[in-house]
Amino acid sequence: MDWKLPIGAQVAADGVNFRVWATEARQVEVVLLDQNDRETAIYELTKDENGYFSRLIGGIGAGTRYMYRLDRDRLRPDPASRFQPADIHGASEVVSPDFDWHDQGWSGLPLEDMTIYELHVGTATPEGTFEALVEKLDYLKSLGISTLEIMPVADFPGQRNWGYDGVDLYAPSSKYGGPVGLKKLVDAAHAHGLAVLLDVVYNHFGPDGNYLRDFSHQYFTHAKKSPWGDAINFSAPAVRQFFVSNVLYWACEFHLDGLRLDATPWILDDSATHILKEMIVRVRQTLPGGRHFVMIAEDDRNNIGMLKSHSEGGYGFDAVWADDFHHQTRSSFAGDNEGYFMDYTGSAADLAETLSKGWFFVGQKSQFSGRYKGTDGSSIDPCHFVYCIQNHDQIGNRAVGDRLNFSIAPDAYRAASALLLLSPYTPLLFQGQEWAASTPFLYFTDHNAELGALVTKGRQEEFSHFSGFSQAAVPDPQAVNTFLQSKLKWDEQSQPEHSPVLTLYRDLLGLRRSSINRENSHRQSFKAQVVDQDAIAMRYHSADEQDLLVIINLKDALNLTLSQTELAGLPEGFRWEPVLTTSDVKYGGQDNLDKMRVTTIQVSGPVGLVFEAVKG
Repeated sequence: MDWKLPIGAQVAADGVNFRVWATEARQVEVVLLDQNDRETAIYELTKDENGYFSRLIGGIGAGTRYMYRLDRDRLRPDPASRFQPADIHGASEVVSPDFDWHDQGWSGLPLEDMTIYELHVGTATPEGTFEALVEKLDYLKSLGISTLEIMPVADFPGQRNWGYDGVDLYAPSSKYGGPVGLKKLVDAAHAHGLAVLLDVVYNHFGPDGNYLRDFSHQYFTHAKKSPWGDAINFSAPAVRQFFVSNVLYWACEFHLDGLRLDATPWILDDSATHILKEMIVRVRQTLPGGRHFVMIAEDDRNNIGMLKSHSEGGYGFDAVWADDFHHQTRSSFAGDNEGYFMDYTGSAADLAETLSKGWFFVGQKSQFSGRYKGTDGSSIDPCHFVYCIQNHDQIGNRAVGDRLNFSIAPDAYRAASALLLLSPYTPLLFQGQEWAASTPFLYFTDHNAELGALVTKGRQEEFSHFSGFSQAAVPDPQAVNTFLQSKLKWDEQSQPEHSPVLTLYRDLLGLRRSSINRENSHRQSFKAQVVDQDAIAMRYHSADEQDLLVIINLKDALNLTLSQTELAGLPEGFRWEPVLTTSDVKYGGQDNLDKMRVTTIQVSGPVGLVFEAVKG
């Protein structure tokens, strides 16, 4: 991929080229530092008409530490630093983009082949590093995962963070292993046939260590506001280049297979070409033909325009997080009804409608927001909607970081898992979900004392109006133990309460690979209907008549005769052969497949049942 980063420190044959945008400065110097942060040399940069300062400095190369001095009195790290070896406030380090890649035959994965596993680098392994994750790739591949989605890695304040407080968008965190560690992980993932997506934050910067205003006030605008303050000023050409280059940086220098863009409604831009559209166009123009690079939006507006092509007037995203499914599922199985859950009944009828249209809100008025929301997504194929029953937000933004399996019975958890993995939508699992992990995923930070106290207070106040919580019950985000509690316990996979769930996930993912394919998961080949007050059916029609029928009972007793169920109709000479029940003994239940070899299904609680059409 013949692309070079146009800003930052670039290694050249005869030295290092430095280039930084600094409209607020009259003078910019590069200050070289040794390993003890002592100044070893100072070089003044030359300013051009667009506010960029640049210079080639000979005799240095990768590994050189440096900072920019603005107007002789403000020493700052590089806004486009590739590596912050100590912390976000200290020296930047020159990094060569070169790496000994072994993935020359890799072309990425199309969205249709993605089963996504979201993880947080710092808590996914005991070591909390990129290289430690390499040791888990065999496991993820054997589980049936095709794609890793890594929570943000842009360097952040302190030693622990979710990543959404990042301030150095080009610098993979030194806490995780820096740029070399990330490249090793991506290279190893590709060798396993796994794609890697990265979660990126383009709507705001963290509150500590963001020095962009020292370089240029034009990075932000008072005219637009986001939940984090002044919005990013995408009308400035240099700001647009900074963010578009970041997309290309991850695609070209790190061989990533796509990005998940955080909170896209707050990427505010009224330019003739929205910055999101420009990002998508540029990355597709830059990458070679046949190279898959998936762009996914986190967007709660249920806006079909996010998924429409540019020629249709849309943004051109490949997929969007569709949270309505999560909210309906959580409401159904766990009974959540506070906050935004007040908009969701979790009924079989509402779940079937969500499955039929991609999301539930297609223009109705939200009780929670008081606004009309959504557009009909039923014309878009299911793979373009990312579904989950858990993710970092929906666990970590709960007061005590409780996973779904903490709140519902094992049979309900198994049924919810089958509903997710046997729907035609692109599924996303959150780390440890597949064995019903016992560890919470809590909100944790490591800010300075003053800011940290505000975060702790804000977290307590956030949940003060929720029933069942006291301020004392909300874990302190700043406490080290809050972070440590969130680390996965991989050894519990073999324990009796976890091993059967892992077996179920392996079998569900295997069934998904073998029986839910590009042909039968198109919108016209899939149907979802209510088949009882608390049960839904999903039917996949195949050209070769190898149809699949999935029945999910959400709650209480179900007495269902297949021959009298509209969605279960079969041509003469065919019958439904049972394939899987989530109540099987091997999954922790009390039944087996033989119980399903009857014309009438009788179950007493939540369950997922799968049948395949066979002749005879």
